Parts: sequence; C-alpha cells; structure tokens
Amino acid sequence: MKFLGKQYMVELNGCNAQLLDDTDFIGKAMTQAALRANATIVKQFFHQFSPFGVSGTIIIAESHINIHTWPEHQYAAIDIFTCSDTLLADQAIEFLEKELEAESCTTSMINRGQIG
Repeated sequence: MKFLGKQYMVELNGCNAQLLDDTDFIGKAMTQAALRANATIVKQFFHQFSPFGVSGTIIIAESHINIHTWPEHQYAAIDIFTCSDTLLADQAIEFLEKELEAESCTTSMINRGQIG
C-alpha cells in the first residue's frame, strides 16, 4: 500500500508554562525543530492569545508543522504532516520535547492519502 503522506500527532505534558506562553521562544523553537528535521521552510506565523497560549504554523515544502499551547495546563499539541520520505520528524519531536521541558511525550502517526 502506498500513501501520500504521514501525520504525526504529538502530546507534550508537564511542559514549562512560561515557555509555552512565550511567542518568540515558540517561534524560534519551532524553526529550529523544522531545520533539525531537514525541512524546507516556506513561511511561518505565530499568534499570542489572551490571556495566554500560543498557536503557530510553519509551512514547509514537505507540508506543515503546527503547535498549540495551553500554558495553564502545561500542555502542547504538535502536528507534523509530511509528504516526504526524507523529513526527520523524530528529530523535530525530540528537540521540541527537550526545549519545552516536557515531562512526558506521546506520539501517534497515521498514514494519509492511500493511493494505488
């Protein structure tokens, strides 16, 4: 069976709440994660919510990397979608887990777009 892409869904719990609410930090960490995954960055956007939380996306030539944070719950949800066999999603996930000081990380992966 062949698929058009893979989607990684990452649950980070017990993260540093201050980091999760820092838009500049989140933007830099996500950019570094994309580079560590050998992704080609096309465009990025990050938004600070009130009273707290950050959401952001990095459009990559291989598809996208998204994050949504809930500092009040010390939680971050990350999605990595790729149509490339060469993107190193595990490298990005490990980097973000360390950068956000997560106590636990759970990752699920599903294949998307069955063809053939």
